[in-house]
Amino acid sequence: MRKVKLQVQMTIDGFVGGPNGESDWVWASGPDEAGFRKVIELADSCDTILLGRKMTGEFIAHWEDVVDNQPESREQPLAQLMVNHRKIVFSRTQTAIRGRNLEVENGDLVAAVEALKKEPGKDIMVYGGANFVSSLISQNLIDEYYIFSNPVAIGNGLSIFKEQKILELESSTAYSNGKIVNKYLPV
Repeated sequence: MRKVKLQVQMTIDGFVGGPNGESDWVWASGPDEAGFRKVIELADSCDTILLGRKMTGEFIAHWEDVVDNQPESREQPLAQLMVNHRKIVFSRTQTAIRGRNLEVENGDLVAAVEALKKEPGKDIMVYGGANFVSSLISQNLIDEYYIFSNPVAIGNGLSIFKEQKILELESSTAYSNGKIVNKYLPV
């Protein structure tokens, strides 16, 4: 059975976005090639991406722009994966959203994710947004957590954990820009 993997950027004070979803802090520590390769490796281990509706427009616009208009971008290998992977957007309000290889799911979250896990293929990646990720966590649908801890505190913002969750640390890797990726498994 396929696994659902969560990859998320998080501040050291536990936020995945500013109060209004701001994410400028993600780049505050500068680039790190090894960390970027890890992101590509994780994306390549999957063939399906799950997204919440609120973040989808910006996500699709960014990656399709890189693929279509920035052939020399260092993001090109990741952008190719983001555009070519199957993307499923969960929404209670919209039935159609534009984007390449994109489907909209309006049904029951748990039933839909459980059905996806039973399909053949590579694993399934979740990138966000915060409310969508919180719903997946609350329903115990995440099999592996990849939390990129950023060396920045923002004091206030969006959290993905709404109740206590006990996780087991499987691995931890530090990068030259101060980020640490921790892989956790549910207990």
